[in-house]
Amino acid sequence: MSDEGGEPAGAPVGRRTVLGLLALGGAGIVGGSWVQNGLARLLAPIESRDPTGLVALFPLGAAFRFYSVTGSVPTKTAATYRLTVSGLIARPATYTLPDLQAMPQTALVSDFHCVTGWQVLDVHWAGVPLSALLDLAEPSAEATAVRFRSFDGTYTESMSLSQARRPDVIVALRMLGGPVSHDHGGPVRIYAASMYGYKSTKWLSGIELTHGEVPGYWEHRGYALDGTIRN
Repeated sequence: MSDEGGEPAGAPVGRRTVLGLLALGGAGIVGGSWVQNGLARLLAPIESRDPTGLVALFPLGAAFRFYSVTGSVPTKTAATYRLTVSGLIARPATYTLPDLQAMPQTALVSDFHCVTGWQVLDVHWAGVPLSALLDLAEPSAEATAVRFRSFDGTYTESMSLSQARRPDVIVALRMLGGPVSHDHGGPVRIYAASMYGYKSTKWLSGIELTHGEVPGYWEHRGYALDGTIRN
């Protein structure tokens, strides 16, 4: 999946690991945010193998959790990355990372909310407005939704065309003061500020215009098709 919460796939976590996590969690409580943020990085490999969601219960502070539904994801560089835009459009296109970097950029500071309850506040994001890529693609009258694909080979997501055109939905190239890292879904990911994290597809490889929303990876596992955050 991503740093967006859920049920990471993998082998069960053993008794020794659980006991170790309990000790680490206690250290996080005593040590405060500096220790908690360090624990988030230390526990990332364990959490990606934890189908119980146990790690998500520990006090990791204002830090992202890391998940993948495939166990491992290939690394893409500026030389190998490609983003295809296809579907019900007049102008299909393939963009390289330099192509995206050369486009007009937008920046915003917004919170990241996981549907499982954790959040990271005041995250700095920057990238290409998704609406700009949609305008270049010229969607047909039949196009009412957008489907996203990940180069992990498994993950997909979708949102309505009207949601995708919101100004706070971007094809993110930067976050947290630097390029989007591989762990965070880089070099290119979606960020949708008004929606739960599972809608912000990591390791973005494809944008497809469709007639109607196509349920994605987590919708097939019980998540809502409309991932809008409602306070």
